[in-house]
Amino acid sequence: MESRLSALLCLPWVLQCVFCRDVTVPAGPLYRVAGFPMTLPCSVTGYEGPRMQNFEWFLYRENSGSQQIGVISTQDRGFSYAPFQPRVRSGEVRVERDSGDRAALVVQRLQPEDQGRYECYTPSTDTRYYGNYSASVTVKVIPDTLQISHSHSLSRQPLIEGAELQLTCEAAVQSKEHTHLSVTFGVRGGAGSGAVISGQGHNLREIISIGRELAVIPGRGGDYERRYQDGEISLEKRKGKSAGDRDLYVMKMATVAPSDSGAYFCEATQWILDPDGSWTKLAHRTMELGVLTVRPLADSMTVSTTPSGAVNLPIGSPLRLTCEVSGVGVWNRSALLVRWTRRGGGEGAPATAPEVEVARLGPDGVASWGDDTSRGGGGAVEMEAQGRYSLRLFSAHPADSGTYRCIVSIFAGRRDPGPSSPASVTQRSNGVAISFTTKEVRVAATATLVRGPLLKRGDTVTLLCNVTVTTTGPYQVEVQWFRKREELGSTGEVPTGDGDAPLLAAVTHEGLSRLHGNFGDVSVDQPEHGYYRLRIHGAQMQDQGYYTCQAEVWGQDPHGAWYSTGEAAKSMPVNVYLYSRAIDLLLIPLIVGVSSALFVGVVVAGTVTCCFMNRLARRRSQK
Repeated sequence: MESRLSALLCLPWVLQCVFCRDVTVPAGPLYRVAGFPMTLPCSVTGYEGPRMQNFEWFLYRENSGSQQIGVISTQDRGFSYAPFQPRVRSGEVRVERDSGDRAALVVQRLQPEDQGRYECYTPSTDTRYYGNYSASVTVKVIPDTLQISHSHSLSRQPLIEGAELQLTCEAAVQSKEHTHLSVTFGVRGGAGSGAVISGQGHNLREIISIGRELAVIPGRGGDYERRYQDGEISLEKRKGKSAGDRDLYVMKMATVAPSDSGAYFCEATQWILDPDGSWTKLAHRTMELGVLTVRPLADSMTVSTTPSGAVNLPIGSPLRLTCEVSGVGVWNRSALLVRWTRRGGGEGAPATAPEVEVARLGPDGVASWGDDTSRGGGGAVEMEAQGRYSLRLFSAHPADSGTYRCIVSIFAGRRDPGPSSPASVTQRSNGVAISFTTKEVRVAATATLVRGPLLKRGDTVTLLCNVTVTTTGPYQVEVQWFRKREELGSTGEVPTGDGDAPLLAAVTHEGLSRLHGNFGDVSVDQPEHGYYRLRIHGAQMQDQGYYTCQAEVWGQDPHGAWYSTGEAAKSMPVNVYLYSRAIDLLLIPLIVGVSSALFVGVVVAGTVTCCFMNRLARRRSQK
């Protein structure tokens, strides 16, 4: 009974304490660095009265006993004692409110004599005096020992896009307290994307840092995070040789882009872990590393070919073209693709002639040929030196004539680009026109159908191509046969265009017979000089059409190799028509006669049967 009575008597006191005033400041002691800002938050709860509470701060210096020094008050402008009056007037010491019952004492530049116990007091607005109206925290002011420097700064010379960038920064802190150090490399200005360093303006971008817990942290979001993941940006910490030496921090960019232009800096920050488990920035210093300008490759890169202009060569002589690439700075980790192209057949070729790829040297150093003509003549594509590439044809012929260009593509920042990766920049050299001194060649071709009895299905059709060549020196002829299945037009004109006439067969300049496609039993040969024969054995109706032959003249160079002179002639088309055989002609009336006889027989038999059945029925009815 007595215990229950005691509980009832204590209940009002307990309820009053639940709703009593409580002032809170961070747990101490707090270590802060002289010369840098200090922020002491203070909050009040469980109060009565207006939402907007007032705050007063007092300082109890060490070795001064209970002597208090008024620092600042939110309700009394004359509250500050003499040591703080000028600092309060200048705003160096001030109060910043988060809300009506939360405020912070801010000392912009901490001094050694600011060390001591700080008391946050809240004047009462309560009807009764319950709870605590103040709270205290001890602040230790430690000396500033943060040091930062760099061995060299950026030169004023611009870097070419794709070049490597390396920046160094030395930092150290000598403190008796257990503090941590973080180092950040950043850039001011430029057009890149990246994390904005808090509180330092929208144009300061964090590139990469070693955090207070020694973890490497790339700039959040944007391009820096991707480049760090790809290994293009790195940050390394190298310990000093002795205890007093500063640590060296080395940032590397494998390849720079125009967006990396700007003013670079290194920032070192000293941190401490407060008793409440939160990290607080004690001190920081920034070292300017210089201004970087990155020139786009498109503005600096040049590609040229030697020799230039027009070059005339004897047939069979070697062809050598050199491609010079300049204005790309120091050759670095960027991949490079070199291509050689040829357009048309020399200076007189039309501008609309297609441009074909002759050869290429890939980023992996592997050479490949784009057409069989150049490869068949024998050649080489190679890198003679950094920025110098050559194309060589050991024995050039008229088929190699045309306007040559060197096309260079650079993949800045990528050492192994994929097949579909776009190049950072592509430049073309001026064209060099290659022509050859050739001998005069004239050629004519006439196709004829060997006459005889009327050609019928199953016969052998023979066509001859008579080729005449006028030239000097040895030559060979290559003859090709074409067939176009086309009827005479309404005007009766013979088609003269080749259209889509397929190639049937050919006799090469080496005298070899070649058959193309599936055109039945076909043979080609050369029965005598100047004559080339095409025979269709067991001709069928699908073998009808217009046949033409084309003759191309091949010459011989001084080394004995054969080459196409480019001179060719095509004959007028010859019509091949197959007549029906006699047995085919007799088969039609035979089929018609048999069909007619069967029809008449069926009709007669039906009529006789019908009459007989009717007569038999009448006789039975008479009986």
